[in-house]
Amino acid sequence: MRTTFKDSSSRLSKTECLAVIAVAGEDPELPGGVKLPAAALEDFDAGFRSTRMCDSSGGAARRVLLVGLGAAELADTERLRRAAAVAVKQLEREGHARSALLVGAAAAEAVGGPEAAGCALAEGAVMGHYSFQRLKRDAPDRKLRALSLLGPGAAFRRGARHGSACAEANCFARDLQNTPGNLMRPRELAAEARKLGRKSAKVSCKVLDEKAMAALKMGSLLSVSRGSSEPAYLLHLVYKPKGRARGKVALVGKGLTFDAGGISLKPAAAMDEMKFDMSGGAAVLGVFHALASGVDVPQEVHGVVACSENLPDGKATKPGDLVKAMNGLTIEVLNTDAEGRLILADALVYTDRKIKPDTIIDLATLTGAVVMALGHELSGMFANNDGLGDQLRFAGEAVGESLWPLPLLDLHRDQMKGSVGDLRNINVRSQGNGSTAGAAFLSYFVGEREWAHLDIAGTAWGGMDRDWVGGPMGSGVGTRMLLQYLCDRS
Repeated sequence: MRTTFKDSSSRLSKTECLAVIAVAGEDPELPGGVKLPAAALEDFDAGFRSTRMCDSSGGAARRVLLVGLGAAELADTERLRRAAAVAVKQLEREGHARSALLVGAAAAEAVGGPEAAGCALAEGAVMGHYSFQRLKRDAPDRKLRALSLLGPGAAFRRGARHGSACAEANCFARDLQNTPGNLMRPRELAAEARKLGRKSAKVSCKVLDEKAMAALKMGSLLSVSRGSSEPAYLLHLVYKPKGRARGKVALVGKGLTFDAGGISLKPAAAMDEMKFDMSGGAAVLGVFHALASGVDVPQEVHGVVACSENLPDGKATKPGDLVKAMNGLTIEVLNTDAEGRLILADALVYTDRKIKPDTIIDLATLTGAVVMALGHELSGMFANNDGLGDQLRFAGEAVGESLWPLPLLDLHRDQMKGSVGDLRNINVRSQGNGSTAGAAFLSYFVGEREWAHLDIAGTAWGGMDRDWVGGPMGSGVGTRMLLQYLCDRS
């Protein structure tokens, strides 16, 4: 779907259908010349997510779809995002190929102003139209081909352009997530990273193969791929802004393209969902999709993605084996299904020592325990700095990807000390706190950096339907939140 952005005060071009976001208790704001039958307005109360389709009685729009935002005092960007997605889905269902979507001045002010409204409207429209169908032989053609986003002034257009780029980045991350594991192996993730490096002069990409990682003594990361015929890779992308960079931020993602658990084999039920175990890496690549597409931030941004498969084989790591990480710490692998922290350990040491950033943020579908604690609507957050935690939480709220702070104490770090090696990769089952144990393990590999670990095992897929996201497919969680954090940080 091609999107364009226009001032709502300009003359409306002829369109098949005009969708209008309406605030409860107020007449819908319509472009000059567009008229509706009195009965259409009488029947529509503009309740949140309510709709009313009618033929216009005049003007450039053949039909008009009214979509309710609800009461102005309850309106926010998330409600506008959802209302835009509701509109686009209905336009698609009814086969309108060329349409327009308008948010008027009253609705824009209710959600925080024209720029915020433009961003939310574009995000809801683009992400609400997302559908992963490309692998079906008889995939249905998408009906809605062109959508004009209309709103008040230059600030609206600026916000809409930014929101569209962030939403496209989210959809890119979802495509990576949703692709089956045999078609999205570590080598395909590496190929996608290389494409991003060629897309913009501001973005570069380096791919470390197993030989290069062995030279860096990444024994923890390399131990995970021993049971697979697919080699592991470490991806390192760099974005450099125009002019002097205001700080350096590193984003680190877990890229397990399929996780069978290794020798500690997972149950068969729902194992197919383990293609989503690379969702942290997908989020990082999604950020670079936006940066390569023209979203500018003033920081130097590094993206590090550890890519591997975790399968059982005669050469696979066995429970009880000892591996050594890049920083020299030895690790007892007591459960080979706690592999994400093993590949992240070396990725974090690499980031700390080679990149030397001001801040490290890692994202990983790390633990099932976080799903038990927070469900599918909140990501768990462990931050070693309250300021960083607050910045990430505010960014998450702004884009509809909520984070919940969880504790990480020195006692939790002590739980991860080994008996044969320096560390063990799981704590004792009777201690519980599985998500905290994973974060505590990772804390040994970030040096003294400002750092946050985001456990997205619950939010990467399987969430409730919120019109623009939800259900069994990938959510692209993390991409827009990190972009918002980078923009806010500036």
